[in-house]
Amino acid sequence: MTAPSPERCRQVFDVVERLVEERWSIPVRIRDVAHPFTGDLDGAEIMVDYDLEAEDALFILVHLFGHTVQWNTDEDARAIGTYGGPWDEDALARVRTYEQIACRYSLQLFHDAGVHDLDQWLADFAACDYAYLDHFYRTGEKRPFRTFWTDGNARLSPLAIPPFSPTRWMSRDGIVL
Repeated sequence: MTAPSPERCRQVFDVVERLVEERWSIPVRIRDVAHPFTGDLDGAEIMVDYDLEAEDALFILVHLFGHTVQWNTDEDARAIGTYGGPWDEDALARVRTYEQIACRYSLQLFHDAGVHDLDQWLADFAACDYAYLDHFYRTGEKRPFRTFWTDGNARLSPLAIPPFSPTRWMSRDGIVL
């Protein structure tokens, strides 16, 4: 699959950012995020690193929105998002579900914003993201993110975004989820 153009990513980013800020009152901050991270969340705001390509910034925004929904609606999800290990098979299975649900909220966010042309791109980006995390948690090795990319992954199904009030829980403080 061909990635959306940088112009399309910037256009969608702007539409989605506006929706997140206006509908849910969640500020999106474009700022320096501590290396090697590309974004962060605390339950009440989303931070996206200022030095990202448009495609990566778009994924980070919608993905961290998905986690923000989880943090504000599910105490167990919040615990998974701040879990630091050890990474046995049970913990990895919980992380996989946590990541999939966040991406399903991301897809619903796209659809709520009128974006319907990036469903496959989101599925492929989400699969890459999870493959990267799974490899890192199993081995401790940080390989280049795009080495995990595959095209044509199973599409996600959107998950309705439940009502919630953004609450500042904590910064993940360096945890990669």
